[in-house]
Amino acid sequence: MLKRYSRERMASVWTLEAQYASWLKVELAVARAQAELGLIPEGAAAEIAAKAAWSAERTAEIEAEVNHDVVAFVTDVEENVGDSARFLHFGLTSSDVLDTSLALRLTESAGIIREGLEGLLAALRERALEHQETLMIGRSHGIHAEPTTLGVKFASFYSEFARRRAGLDRAAEGLKTGKIAGPVGNYSSRSLSPELEGKALASLGLVPCPVSSQIVPRDIHAAYFQELALLAASVERLAVEVRHLARTEVGEVAEAFGKGQKGSSAMPHKRNPILSENLTGLARMVRAYAGAALEDVVLWHERDISHSSVERTAFPDALILADFMLARAASLARGLVVNRERIARNLAFTGGLYNSQELLLDLCRKGLQRSEAYRLVQREALRAADGEGDFKALVLASPAIRERLSEDEVEEAFRPGRFTRWAKEIIARALRG
Repeated sequence: MLKRYSRERMASVWTLEAQYASWLKVELAVARAQAELGLIPEGAAAEIAAKAAWSAERTAEIEAEVNHDVVAFVTDVEENVGDSARFLHFGLTSSDVLDTSLALRLTESAGIIREGLEGLLAALRERALEHQETLMIGRSHGIHAEPTTLGVKFASFYSEFARRRAGLDRAAEGLKTGKIAGPVGNYSSRSLSPELEGKALASLGLVPCPVSSQIVPRDIHAAYFQELALLAASVERLAVEVRHLARTEVGEVAEAFGKGQKGSSAMPHKRNPILSENLTGLARMVRAYAGAALEDVVLWHERDISHSSVERTAFPDALILADFMLARAASLARGLVVNRERIARNLAFTGGLYNSQELLLDLCRKGLQRSEAYRLVQREALRAADGEGDFKALVLASPAIRERLSEDEVEEAFRPGRFTRWAKEIIARALRG
């Protein structure tokens, strides 16, 4: 992944050095467990643990000759261990090491994603509480609908990301699945057994796959990357909302704009929503990688290698991007500039047309059939929209409406308090989730 979109902690999980370190961790866990069960000499396991070492350069040299990365790594370690190295990788197949170490790194990465998600949730919570009663126009189809509050809008995102957290947590449990079961998963070597597998994996914080064949089934991984795709979609929804509200014609919010920042090489006046646009683009990539993870589910028989190249690229890139996106989205939410003046101006733009539903319902309460009530209110609303007058004034001047509604009742229908009276409860309900 480009350094531009990488954060150091997540990127470090997916370096070649981290890969080799996790491979050795698995090898040592297996050797310890085999020694405890009397499957290899205790002294051999101790010597392996004491002397095991590797270097990326030496492993690369060996791989250039043998054209097999795990064989090259084991050979490199053997050269440092000595005679006891004959009990290294004892009865294992490459996938025992690869898939179990992958589980370790995926689980570590999932923890980093979880922390990033908590940071975004905290930012959204803060903004939701800050703007509980900041009345603003709501929009459906891009058109003014009825007012909502900016706090409710933030709470909607909080609730969505809380769902993402729950889904990611469920899928992350599956990532803790390893296998130490030999070539096709049947523990054929006398150095392997379900007991050995359970003991070795438990020492790594993992659980055995019930039926592993030669590999851990890839639907386990795909489930997590589908959740990452949903996470990316939720981040994009937040980003697109900011982009819409930041448009010149709307101007209700703006991304934080640093001192010395430039918005355009040609137009000095520009303040573009570049963070939100960047998040939209990155979300496309994460979703695409989820598709690649799904493609890896279908393999030939007990295993083929078609999944390997995908996982070497798609898994690290998707996780690094998701981590970056969460940090950027949290920064976006925290730094978002709210233009209360423009919010108020846009709210007043239609002259109270957004009160049409309450008038409709009031007429129904007074005995008018809904279709007739709709017709009466819509007639005056369309006249107001066409510039024939103020909506409330037209309603007050309508004999058909005034026949049923008094002036006080019309005034009551135009009071804004009904749009905010449940806002705090809605937000509180969301934040409890």
